[in-house]
Amino acid sequence: MQTISDILPLREIRRQWQLDGKVIAFVPTMGNLHQGHLHLVEQAKKVADVVVVSIFVNPMQFGASEDLDAYPRTLEADSAALSALGVDVLFTPKVSDVYPRGLEQQTFVEVPGISYMICGASRPGHFRGVATIVSKLFNMVQPNHAFFGEKDFQQLQVIKAMVNDLSMNLEVHGVPTIRDADGLAMSSRNGYLNAKERKIAPVLYQVMCELADSIELGRRDFSKLISQATEQLNQAGFNTDYVDIRAASSLLPPGHEDTELVILIAAFLGKTRLIDNHSVSLNY
Repeated sequence: MQTISDILPLREIRRQWQLDGKVIAFVPTMGNLHQGHLHLVEQAKKVADVVVVSIFVNPMQFGASEDLDAYPRTLEADSAALSALGVDVLFTPKVSDVYPRGLEQQTFVEVPGISYMICGASRPGHFRGVATIVSKLFNMVQPNHAFFGEKDFQQLQVIKAMVNDLSMNLEVHGVPTIRDADGLAMSSRNGYLNAKERKIAPVLYQVMCELADSIELGRRDFSKLISQATEQLNQAGFNTDYVDIRAASSLLPPGHEDTELVILIAAFLGKTRLIDNHSVSLNY
């Protein structure tokens, strides 16, 4: 595995792959890798000749109250795990190269509508930061395929919309969430949980599954279901940011014609913000 930090040598190796007719898959990450990330790499290897993984902790997607400096950085362990999987290139760009004029002067990419609702309403500017860095990384790597986890469901929809709107020549793949044995979605942020919080954390998944079961059994009083789920989480020790039920295709409130829904949840446990989602199919 080659580790490349500068854009020019990455483009040079990318040019050679193109001349050789190689299919390129890309997995962008912020590092502190867990089994969910490694599963993305495994899926990428199934469709491509070469796989590039990036590690870049993106300052543009952190809010003013979010501690960028505290985000865990585990490059040595991450590199070893990726090398063991047969990743071809680990790309680790520097902030000064990604944002040479600083964040205030940086041209940005923003997907209207979908970026401002749900998680975007709780974290203003977050999806602008996501869309900007992902578009920049796509320009640098120029992959044929890109892989993202479905745990960040809204983020995945933002990226798909951006790729479609900007006529980018690649296919975006969503990969189902990898969970611990107790149901907790794997996340780099799970490492922030103390022992007591980690025991409580699976309640998020349990409440979400109960909510999905209620909808699949025919309940359509969504507002009441959302209130009940919020109360369950708060009683368990969470500080709930939101529980919502949306049309999976648009993330708008579901209409009568929508049969594929998604439950979206974000809640704080201590200082750690956990997110999760669950797809629901309606049978009328």
